[in-house]
Order: sequence, then structure tokens, then C-alpha cells
Amino acid sequence: MNVLFEDGGALRAGAILSEQPGAVLVELPGGKREKVRADRVLLHFPRPQPSELLTEAQKLATEVDIEFLWECAGDSEFEVADLAREYFGHVPSPVETTAMLVALFGAPTHFLRRGIGRFHAVTAEARQAAEKAAARKQKQLEKQTALAEQLVAGELPREITARMPYVLYKPDPSWIEYKAILQACEQTRLSPARLLLRCGAIESSHAFHLGRFLLDFFPKGRSNESTAKIDSLPELPLADVSAFSIDDVSTTEIDDAFSVTRLPDGSVRVGIHIAAPALGFQPGSPLDEIARQRLSTVYMPGDKITMLPSQAIYPFTLSEGKDCPAVSLYLTVAGDGSYRILGEESRLERVPIRRNLRYPAIDSQFSIENIQTGNLDFEFGQELLFLYELAGHLQTLRGKPEQEQVDYIFSFTDGRIDISRRLRGGPPDKVVAELMIYVNSAWGKLLGDRDIRALFRVQDSGKVRLSLYPAPHAGLGVTQYLWSSSPLRRYCDLVNQWILIARLFEEPSPYADNEADLLKVMRDFESTYAAYDEFQRSMERYTGIRYLQQESISQTTATVIRDNLVRLDLVPIWQRVHSLPELPPGTQVVVDVAHLDEIEITLHIEFRRKVDALPV
Repeated sequence: MNVLFEDGGALRAGAILSEQPGAVLVELPGGKREKVRADRVLLHFPRPQPSELLTEAQKLATEVDIEFLWECAGDSEFEVADLAREYFGHVPSPVETTAMLVALFGAPTHFLRRGIGRFHAVTAEARQAAEKAAARKQKQLEKQTALAEQLVAGELPREITARMPYVLYKPDPSWIEYKAILQACEQTRLSPARLLLRCGAIESSHAFHLGRFLLDFFPKGRSNESTAKIDSLPELPLADVSAFSIDDVSTTEIDDAFSVTRLPDGSVRVGIHIAAPALGFQPGSPLDEIARQRLSTVYMPGDKITMLPSQAIYPFTLSEGKDCPAVSLYLTVAGDGSYRILGEESRLERVPIRRNLRYPAIDSQFSIENIQTGNLDFEFGQELLFLYELAGHLQTLRGKPEQEQVDYIFSFTDGRIDISRRLRGGPPDKVVAELMIYVNSAWGKLLGDRDIRALFRVQDSGKVRLSLYPAPHAGLGVTQYLWSSSPLRRYCDLVNQWILIARLFEEPSPYADNEADLLKVMRDFESTYAAYDEFQRSMERYTGIRYLQQESISQTTATVIRDNLVRLDLVPIWQRVHSLPELPPGTQVVVDVAHLDEIEITLHIEFRRKVDALPV
């Protein structure tokens, strides 16, 4: 004996293997066995074979007159077997009963299911509404198919253009346009991004990655220009110094500069000068709202999105030839070669910026070789030498050795990418790093000693985090560390500068009565800054893949970082290589690179040999 049963709205048939109270064990065509509850069984039949029943029933169902059935069904619920008996004029065969079920299942605009094998004819009003809904659905399906056909042909329908960029990055599954994209993707075997790139909805793979980031973090657009004006600046004394900065050639938000002045008693006064945008607007102002929404400047190869609008950058950036508002920390340093710090003083002032020294030119001038040979006959050469020796002393006091790192410098000319490596840790880097660590630590102590809440950077148990309270930063070897040296580029530094300036003016902190707001700033900054950093690393990896494609590089060198993690030497790409044998960190290896994908930002790397090994 065989049974026909309903399974999740579908009809299935199989042979009975055994029966027990409330259930039957069925063997389906193909050999699979299934336990079926008795209340799901619609029909027992000896023949035809289960594999033939549905095939024959589906053919017969096409001949059933649904319109006639609806007119004759009446207003009461009915069993399918009763309707089949009336329709066919005799006791229905298993095939006829099953055909009736197939027909009723396929006519939801005419009949409603009320249970296993039971139905009810819809009212005329409900049928009319259902038919209208079915007509709308059919029209939408036709539109979806037409849009999909355009996409398959490489054309971009205006309806999809109107849905960009949401239809790509944050689609609503109910949108016809999105359904059309998925339909076209199934036909072309392309991902949505590749399909829309081919159709011209996305300008380039770079625009694809940037567009996703902008939609997540800058949905109103990347421009932050506004009509807001900066406040009138207080009268500030002009510092008697000649200051200089050290920055990358592309830097426009110059936060820090230095000065070195020989004093009559033989000591040396070192000035660490930090740009003071906090003098130009206050917390809660329109310019603050812009900065608080953005929280940091966003960096990516060849581009950046500034935290502050131009009217809040250019009056304060430490550009050469200007007298710039600054918060300065002056160190009185012993001139006897011991480089002992004899005293500290913080001031608000205008600082004359004589020169903006730039990487990579300053690297070649102020190099270890030139220091050793005394070849420092260039502007600020002697001042840099003093700062370098002071930096060495400060580093020794911290007890933290230098760690070699590599920076990658990107340049773009006529669509061509150039990537060069810059070894970080040379004399200019050491000067900047040590003096920034010192000023952030010193100002952290200045606020901490007064028990003033601010955004301190702390490290304990290996984790670096922000805190409202000063605590040691184990990685830097300092007892407290205040992020305060980049107020043009980081919101937490800007907030700390407002707090620091209030301290220097002997005024209450602007957050003294609103610690909860300061805590919210801290949390927002940490999450957003981490996301910006991840985006920067992702775009550097993307640009590295583009460069490898551009240069048709299939084999290159890499450096082992740890375990099976390597860093390609040519480009900023870190990746695990499963075929890498056990090698000590720092080992140079030759690797093959393949399957470069600029949409997924992926590639395959295969170990070939150590650099000092002979080619196989």
C-alpha cells in the first residue's frame, strides 16, 4: 500500500513500510525513509507507483476548470475527495483525487486551505482582491525580468541608478531592483558588485570600496564645509623662537613644531609647539558638531577626509611663514651633555613657524651617516642634532628600545600607482616620536595632578584603551599619557586641548559638570577610530593588489613576521601562507602571488624558497 501526504505545503508520495498508532513509516522514491504523522496523510492507494502518481496527476490537473470549481464549491468547507467525486461524476481514482489537490493548491486566488485535505472557496470580494494582487505581482515580475535582461546585456536601468548606492550596500530584499540584480547575477554568475561595475553603476573598484565606507560613516557626503566661523582669538604673546615642523610632504594639518634656543647660562630651551584649534571654537558650537560627528581625519592612499573644515584648519595649522596660535611646552635642558630636564613651562602664545621640513627630503639630510660625519650644514641641522641627542636620552629614561617599522608611501600619476618603502625610526622620526611622547606625558601629569578628568591613553595587560583617569602606559614606559598632540586630526586630542587650555587659564574644565558626556566622547571615538584604521589598512591592501596587477608581478619577496604570517616587501600586504615552513621571524622568503582580486581584496600566496636558497 502507498500513501499521499502533505509536507510543508507540498504533496509527496511513498510506499508504506510499517504502520503504528498515529504514524506510518514511508519509503520515498529514491530510497529515502521518512516517518509521517497520520494527520498528514491525505490518501491511501495501491497503485499506480508513488513515483508515477504525481506525474500523472500534474498532467490531469491542467485540465481541471478552476473557474467552474469555484462557482460550484458553495460557501462551506469541503473535503477534496467530495469535490473530486462531484467534478468527475464518479468515485475518483487516486490520480484524479491527487489532480484535484494539485489544482486547488495552485489556485490560492480561488480557494483557501483550511487543513489537511480541506478547502474553502474565497468570497467574490476576496477573489477580486487576490486577483488584483496576483496581477500586481505578475507585473512586478515582468518588470524585474526586464530589468534583469538589461543588466545581463550590460545596460544600466535608470531605476537601479535611482536606488544607488543602497541597492548595492544596504538593499531591501523586497525591492524589485534588488531582485533584478540577483536574477541577473544568477544568469551571469557575477557578484552584485562585479555586475554593477560592468554596467557602469560603479565607476571603479576603488569607488566600490570607498562608497561602502562613505555610506556607513558619511551618509550625507564627505564634504564638511560650513558657513560657521571661528571665534575671535584672545590676545596672545609672540614667542621669541624660530620654529620648524617635520611632516610628510602631503601633510596639510600640521599639529606640531619645535624650537631650540640657547640660553645665556649655557642651558637650552626646547619648545614643543602644538597647534591650538581649541582657541577658535568651543564645545557645542557648530564647528564642534562637525568635529564630533567625524571624530578623526580619515586616511587612505592618495586621499583623506579631514575631521575639521578648512576654516578651522588653515588658521591653526603650523604652516611656515605664519605666526600660529599654539599651546607650547618649554623644556629647560642642561647644556653640559647630560640632557637633564631642569624645568618645564606650558604657555599659550603665537609661534613663528620658520620652516616646514618634509619627508623624504629631511631623511637624506638628517641621516645617521651625516650625524656621524658631522655633515649637518643645512637649515636647522644643529637644532635637530640637539633634539636627536635629547630624544636618545628620553628614550633611555623610558627604557623602551626602538622598533623597526616600514611605512609605505603612495603616489598616483595619470592613473599609475607608485609605492615606495620608507624605513621608520631614523633620526627625524626619533625626534618627533620622543618629543610627542614627552609632551603627552607631561600634560597628562599636569591634568592628573589636579584630578581633572580627560581622555588618557593607558595600557595594562597588553590592551591599549582610553580612560578618564591617568594610569601607566606600559608599552611606552610612561606613568600617564594624554592624547593631546594632534588636535587638528583627532577629536579626543581636541577635547583634551579644551581641558588643558582651561587649566592654563585657571578656569574650570568645560566637562567638569558633565563627565557622562566625556565618557560618551571616549566610547564614540574608540569605536570610530578603530573603524577608520581598519578602512585605511583595507585600502592600503587594495592599493597593493592594484600595484601587483599593474606591474604584472607573480613572484616577489616577503618577510616572515611570526608563525606563517608574512609581509610582502613591495606592498603593504600581510597574509598567512599555509605552505610556509617553520622559519624564524625576519627571514626573507620568495613567494608566488596569484588570483589577485581587487573587489574581494584577496590574493593567494605560495611559499617558493628562502631568499638565500637556490631556485628549484
